[in-house]
Amino acid sequence: MSDTTQSAPGPLSRLLASDIFYRFRRDPVAIVSATIVLLFVLAAALAPLIAPQNPYDLTQLDIMDSEVPPFWQEQGDPRFLLGSDHQGRDMLSTILYGTGLSLIIGVFAVLLQAFLGVSIGLIAGYNGGRIDAFFMRLADIQLSLSTLMIAIIALAVFQAAFGSELYQDLAIIMLILVIGIAEWPQYARTVRASVLAERSKEYVDAARVIGLPRSRIMIRHILPNTLSPVLVISTVQVAEAIIAEASLSFLGLGMPVTQPSLGSLIRSGFEYIFSGSWWITIIPSIVLVVLILALNLLGDWLRDALNPRLYSRR
Repeated sequence: MSDTTQSAPGPLSRLLASDIFYRFRRDPVAIVSATIVLLFVLAAALAPLIAPQNPYDLTQLDIMDSEVPPFWQEQGDPRFLLGSDHQGRDMLSTILYGTGLSLIIGVFAVLLQAFLGVSIGLIAGYNGGRIDAFFMRLADIQLSLSTLMIAIIALAVFQAAFGSELYQDLAIIMLILVIGIAEWPQYARTVRASVLAERSKEYVDAARVIGLPRSRIMIRHILPNTLSPVLVISTVQVAEAIIAEASLSFLGLGMPVTQPSLGSLIRSGFEYIFSGSWWITIIPSIVLVVLILALNLLGDWLRDALNPRLYSRR
């Protein structure tokens, strides 16, 4: 008699057999959105390898190549498929590098938002009482102020206090901190609502009875059951953070021109749009709109896919 053992399915096998992947395959909008986002991420990650030019390397720039139209126009140059800007930088290269910077700021700002919001939501929801009231009133105050207004004030004060040169060196860090700190209430309120629903359940009472500390109950038992809405919020918040960065860069308070993000590219070419060099602003704007739209559509699908009331697998 021989014993037969079956190996446990790996993470990839479990994902392919999951309900979420089943729903993903049946939704063409989700497939297209995810494909677009993936292409943007890969293009940004591989920018040093696939970009025709390094926009940060001044030795590769020639002012005589400034404002060259895209290759399909009459005066276009095959070296610059999407044209060049007023500094002679290849637009395709700056868009690839700029997309990477915008994604970095968006992702890390959302990670900071999630860390602050989830931590505060867990503590407020589980403890209740005065702690809950304090954090929720703080969230109300934060929500009454727009993210853009908070960011403009904070970044303007920083530049006035420490100078624009230091700000240019710390622009990425400052944008991540400002956008991240300004948006934590979105996570805190969502997690708090989930914790209020979970803390009265039997498994939490059992954990209290056997003497587990509060921190262990919150992190090991309650937190995993609150992550679904956090994942949905994060997808949409990445798009919001990228929009905030682009808006600040357009106002001159975001990324400097020497470190092109999508927002700073749009700003740098805006003054040339009426002189005929439309591609310096229009092409990065189209890229930004497509990226934001894909992220929002993916977030909407994820919200619906994780809602058991909307889907039932047949």
